[in-house]
Amino acid sequence: MTSFGWQILAALVIGLVLGGIAMSVGPDAADNPNGLHATLATIGSSYVSLLRAAVIPLVFTAIVSSIVGLRKVTNAARLAGQTLLWFAITALIAVTIGIVLGITLQPGASASQTALTPEAPDSVGTWWNFLTGLVPANFLGLGISGSVDAASGALSASPSFNVLQVIVISAAVGIAALKIGEKAEPFIALTESALAIIQKVLWWIIRVAPIGTIGLIGNAVAEYGWNQMGTLTWFVGVLYLGLAIVLFVVYPILVKTHGLSVKQYFSGVWPAVQLGFVSRSSIGTLPLTQRVTERNLGVPRGYASFAVPLGATTKMDGCAAIYPAVAAIFIAQFFGIDLTIVQYLLIVIVSVVGSAATAGTTGATVMLTLTLSTLGLPLEGVGLLLAVDPIIDMGRTAVNVAGQALVPALVAKREGIIDLDLYNAPRQGLAFDNRDVEAERAADAADTTDATAATDAIDDGIRTGDGIPAADEAVSRWR
Repeated sequence: MTSFGWQILAALVIGLVLGGIAMSVGPDAADNPNGLHATLATIGSSYVSLLRAAVIPLVFTAIVSSIVGLRKVTNAARLAGQTLLWFAITALIAVTIGIVLGITLQPGASASQTALTPEAPDSVGTWWNFLTGLVPANFLGLGISGSVDAASGALSASPSFNVLQVIVISAAVGIAALKIGEKAEPFIALTESALAIIQKVLWWIIRVAPIGTIGLIGNAVAEYGWNQMGTLTWFVGVLYLGLAIVLFVVYPILVKTHGLSVKQYFSGVWPAVQLGFVSRSSIGTLPLTQRVTERNLGVPRGYASFAVPLGATTKMDGCAAIYPAVAAIFIAQFFGIDLTIVQYLLIVIVSVVGSAATAGTTGATVMLTLTLSTLGLPLEGVGLLLAVDPIIDMGRTAVNVAGQALVPALVAKREGIIDLDLYNAPRQGLAFDNRDVEAERAADAADTTDATAATDAIDDGIRTGDGIPAADEAVSRWR
């Protein structure tokens, strides 16, 4: 019961059971959700709100820290170029697999026309909106959306953040701090301290992920019912087949061809993949993804602190490659529209170039609508897939996270900067334990000679499976 993985598995089962009970009870006399349904919806939405609350400060501090961290890395420009190239290569492979599966397995052919209702999405992604969205409207990327109730005339408004704009702002601030040099050191120190604090808060949010999972899964079942979800079974199966091929075939082939152990890759990245599956947020999983990339896959911290945050905001093999390809083909088949070769090529271009539109948040509606609008397909088709979106979003995000850790490891191996002893070491300790990082920070604060000795002692302890005691000893020494 103390295992995070088993807690998540139990939460999935409990969510399905409670959702089924809420669905069988049905709404009350006024057609409002029953108490159980309302409770599940509140729990699920509250957990997503907690994750979203951490997105903006986490993105800003992580990207600023990652950019200024490049000053500690030699050949930084080459590493950045290699990272972007491999982001594109893996996205191209993923979207190709999605198109092939969509054409051959026909996920839209078996969907029931009566059980599914087309519904226009709340937000639509277009190339024009994507380009204009890069220009910040204000420092926080804050926007207000409002609506007027036709009956009462009441005005309701809700704030929202454009994560894409926050990325642009963060990148500009980070580059400016890098250029200023010594005068920016106090700001850099403050940003790094703020990042550590935000990550600690995020760990607390992560620990309640099983409770949020119960609400998210239970609400999905109660909201849409088995009928709507059942008619999309084939679509879900095709999509998860594509995700499985990328995660368990493509990624291992890339790992093996680079001379790395496939077993060590999966054992190293699995804690982050597991968390991405339940949190449905690449940004929410970012601290753990960076942790396993450094401590398990042996990627140098200076490079990992740049590549992983960049990947968490722009690299989406699940949400921006496989999913829009399979979903667009599903929608075309549902409406009886034959796609041309040019339209299939457009799917590839959108997936490789426009993946930043997903911006690491939960859900991939923006990316799908961007694909549909580019192909000229009905945007109402997005509503066909709402019933299973929480289910498929779990798999999409898990693949996203696995790829976000994979590419830095591949680039580090190609550039000869990966720590192979650390990569091949036995996996020890808890994924959420922070004492090894605290020990390194304490060592960094000491003089160069002693700090090097302390860091070497920590690394030796980790390689021999005794990392936490070594870290504790180092922390005590420098305190």
